[in-house]
Amino acid sequence: MSALAAADLGAMLELVPVQRAGAALLLAAVGLPVIGVIIVGLDIMPVRFAMMHVALLGIAVGLLTGLDPMLCALVACALSGAGVAPLARTPDGLSGAMGLLMSLAVAAALLVLAVSGVNASGAFALLWGSILSVGTADLVVLGVLAAVVPSLFWWKRRDVALLLYDRELAQLSGVPVRLLTTALLVLVAVAVAGAIKLTGALLVDALTLLPALAARRLGRSLWSITLWAVGIGIAVNLTGFLLALWLDWPPGPVLVLTAGAVVLAAHLFPERRNSSWRAPASAPPASLPSSH
Repeated sequence: MSALAAADLGAMLELVPVQRAGAALLLAAVGLPVIGVIIVGLDIMPVRFAMMHVALLGIAVGLLTGLDPMLCALVACALSGAGVAPLARTPDGLSGAMGLLMSLAVAAALLVLAVSGVNASGAFALLWGSILSVGTADLVVLGVLAAVVPSLFWWKRRDVALLLYDRELAQLSGVPVRLLTTALLVLVAVAVAGAIKLTGALLVDALTLLPALAARRLGRSLWSITLWAVGIGIAVNLTGFLLALWLDWPPGPVLVLTAGAVVLAAHLFPERRNSSWRAPASAPPASLPSSH
């Protein structure tokens, strides 16, 4: 029986949609866990929920206008990410705004779908993901994220480390805090939109947040945490996808459960970090965080 299952899995891996899905998950594992590190470091958990709703609005607008729905979702999320950047001085500044943004976005999306009379099934299907329908455009978006996110993180690693550690200290050290925060929020927003087709809006944490949460237990510095997050992302994405194909289960939930198991396993080990790489702005820093 196991030989038959292995043969079936091998046959599925020869299918082009499966190969595209695997390539998309590999690309996602390079860029999206780094986004998770940013989300955890800036303590901006509400942003990803808001961007899921904004993406739904973008998809609804795309269905109404005949434009590519995912492109509209990416643009809507990027604009929203840039728009909320001035509120990111503190996590509390974002929470209320994100609640308002979520409510307005989902209400506008439902209104657009109801008034236009377009088929809403395509929009709501993306809440659950459609990984085997990944196309060339999706691979391009994920490829750009896989190149841009780690490159920006490496290029500005000192500034990012200071910003995640203490916003006020970063500003006093000459870091362009507002510009960098805006760039990071736009990347977070676009990454959430880009990952929706892989796992669905409701399960996007499997590709972003969960690898970062596991990596925090294993890394000593911001840079090592980032490397751990990418490594965990690659392992989780490949393992979860192959397991889903083998069992003939939906990939999204399997990816989440696989990533969740890794997070739980990581928390069995004591934290290896000597000092926190993210501290509240009011806390006086004992020493600067390591960025490598």
